[in-house]
Amino acid sequence: MLERLRRPWSDHRAEQLLGAVACLLAIGIILMIVFIVRGAWPTFSHLGLSWLGSGGNLDNQVGAMVNTSAHPAASAFAFHAWPLIWGTLLTAGFAVLFGLAISLAAAIFIVDFAPPFVQRTMKPVIRLLAAIPGVLYGLIGILVLVPFIDKHILTTAEQNSVINVIQLSGGGLGVTILLVTLMITPILTALITDALESVPRAWREGAIALGLNPLRATIAVSLRAIRPAIVAATALATARALGEAVVVSMVSGGKAFAPNPLDGKIFFLEPVETLASEIVRQADNLSIPVLHSTLYAIAALLLFSSFALSLASYLIRLPMRRYQVSN
Repeated sequence: MLERLRRPWSDHRAEQLLGAVACLLAIGIILMIVFIVRGAWPTFSHLGLSWLGSGGNLDNQVGAMVNTSAHPAASAFAFHAWPLIWGTLLTAGFAVLFGLAISLAAAIFIVDFAPPFVQRTMKPVIRLLAAIPGVLYGLIGILVLVPFIDKHILTTAEQNSVINVIQLSGGGLGVTILLVTLMITPILTALITDALESVPRAWREGAIALGLNPLRATIAVSLRAIRPAIVAATALATARALGEAVVVSMVSGGKAFAPNPLDGKIFFLEPVETLASEIVRQADNLSIPVLHSTLYAIAALLLFSSFALSLASYLIRLPMRRYQVSN
């Protein structure tokens, strides 16, 4: 018996096992989609897609849902998620933009310009940063950054200028973007660094021999070769930013408000709420039928966003495949 177990698996047997695992994963994903859509169906059936738009105060709408009965009327499904969608787009968009710029610069330095001892030090440090739980970033934000902004950056005049619209307390869009950027940058840097290291050194050295300076050779040759990897890493980081809930709920200000870019500096100090953080914030109210369905509708929107992101990443990478490095 032991001798039989020690025998190497045949290719056919390994293929069957991997196929079974893939089928189980596919079934699990399908069941998850069915479960979420089923829970969200009352909201979809009563509101259609109109719940994605704007209108009214979202916090007041959620408060009204909390007070509904176990058998709510159709009028109880009054929810307009645009402030959450806008907050998610702002948070994820700015965080990915800043994180990608920092990660590209860091990866180029580590691979092509850093001394060997710096490379050996920075690589494990970056991977360690990527593994830090998000709640630790949230603690730094709520204990250090939010009080600092409230005391030293946010002025009384700025608070009074929007007091009739929203109350500013230090937590808001700026702190949220900063912390989400810190969370996704190590992941982006690690992935881009590994991709750059896979580019044959002869390619870059040949470009330098033809007259390009080292930095331009890296940009023109190495970065061009790893564009599919950069797109894939960006999609992964964007998905992480879209789904981040704990950090956002800790430092965002706790108000479902749509920050206005026309407000200038105050724009980054205004409170914000994202789709994922709203689910966390209202988790205690899942027993309320109307809110239960609404939160599942938000989850369905996040699920669709992840699917759209994956599809867009695949379509963008298709024409880049001829530049992809083959080992």
